[in-house]
Amino acid sequence: MKPAPKPTPETQPFWDGTAAGELRIQRCLSCERHYFYPRPNCPRCGGDQVEWVRASGRATLYSYVINHRPAPGFEEEAPYAIAVVELEEGVRMMTNIVGVENVPEQLPLDMELQVVFEQRGDVHVPLFEPAGGAR
Repeated sequence: MKPAPKPTPETQPFWDGTAAGELRIQRCLSCERHYFYPRPNCPRCGGDQVEWVRASGRATLYSYVINHRPAPGFEEEAPYAIAVVELEEGVRMMTNIVGVENVPEQLPLDMELQVVFEQRGDVHVPLFEPAGGAR
């Protein structure tokens, strides 16, 4: 069984969003910048007036590594891509790439992606696949 993240009070709105099929990130009301990972203060200006907003779910592939030695729970999926994607809103997040063969020829940088969700225990984990489905 794959490990599942455990929501905290700071991250619960994120996990509530994923359960609803939405990717939610925070936005600072002072400097109007989006940010991720969830935290109570803006990492750019230090402001504490922040809101949760629905992200578009669109991203591009920023970087990745292909893992051939799977972590516990991922044995059936190796090799798999551990990636950093850049959301349309300008923030980056770590995730996995699914829906495409995990070989360098199928994972060009700047590839357009869209969010999908995988249920793991009580949470839905955001993953990304090529926009428009498998390549």
